[in-house]
Amino acid sequence: MTDGQGQEPRNNENAPVDWQARGALSRLVLGQMATQALGAAVRFDVFDRIGPGTLSADALAESLGTHPQATLRLLRALAGLQLLSEPEPGLFRTTAAGDFLRTGTAGSMAAMARMFTDPVMLRGWDLLDESVRTGRTTFDTVFGTDFFGHLKEHPELSAAFNEAMSQGTRLTAATVPHHFDFGRFSTLVDIGGGDGTLLASVLREHPKLRGVLFDTAEGLAQAPRRLADEGLAERVALETGDFFASAPAGGDLYLLKSIIHDWDDERCATILRHIRDVIPAHGSLLIVEPVLPATVPADPPGGVYLTDLNMLVNVGGRERTEDDFASLCTAGGFVLRSVTPLPAPNIFQIIEASPA
Repeated sequence: MTDGQGQEPRNNENAPVDWQARGALSRLVLGQMATQALGAAVRFDVFDRIGPGTLSADALAESLGTHPQATLRLLRALAGLQLLSEPEPGLFRTTAAGDFLRTGTAGSMAAMARMFTDPVMLRGWDLLDESVRTGRTTFDTVFGTDFFGHLKEHPELSAAFNEAMSQGTRLTAATVPHHFDFGRFSTLVDIGGGDGTLLASVLREHPKLRGVLFDTAEGLAQAPRRLADEGLAERVALETGDFFASAPAGGDLYLLKSIIHDWDDERCATILRHIRDVIPAHGSLLIVEPVLPATVPADPPGGVYLTDLNMLVNVGGRERTEDDFASLCTAGGFVLRSVTPLPAPNIFQIIEASPA
């Protein structure tokens, strides 16, 4: 349509504005700034330094050797993000959300926050346009090697990644043992199980079950201490290896948690075929991953779709739907038997498959 002068009308400039929706968009536009502020705070150990009490910006700056006014501005930005509160001018305490950024607290996300705000996780995102254009990772372009190769070359970073993955697994680890019948099996093989956080949780709940923890040397680096702390060292065999080359024999239940989403379909099928080569006919395979719905729901768990993009940018994998998992299982010599959602707020589901 045109107006009386033969011109197209302007695009609803005088229509009512949904300020709430506009505010939500503004927060997204500024989201990277929030991530950088959070990253600086965890690298400065701000939340641990404040602790359960209060601390002034001047005292924090003195202990850190940072600029007093700039430190105050960072703390006020964190208060604006509702991670701190400022009960008096220049005096700060952590909020309920900020408490999760202290180490040693129940449900702490400090290691996850440190890892996921590290430049090694973020620099590939600067080239997201290129990943969308080509379908390839950009981490390799930035760092000259793949993500896990980079971790292998940097042991301290690898340890930080392992701790972040352990921290991110704890909610799932507390839930999985109660939503699958582990009692009908004798030996659980955790493929790519890192420090054994999930395996330990299952074994604690099922004292007759034995475990095998299979990962690279870097992945297993923190496992002996974790299992010793849990009193489970005698019930778990540690095996070093590469799941693209083989899987350890001897189990009747095999577990893949947060492994499949790291890789493309071809490499996932390789992992599954190696398990198929050694699993007995009566055995089962568990895949513990988020399962995307066929379409994005009206009230989606937004983080899982960002994780999907993170897989694209940094490692080359992806999150998958139930149909995707069924196809993968077929390609790997398995039949998908069931999908069991874990209770909220957990976004993971237990996918059970059996040998075809």
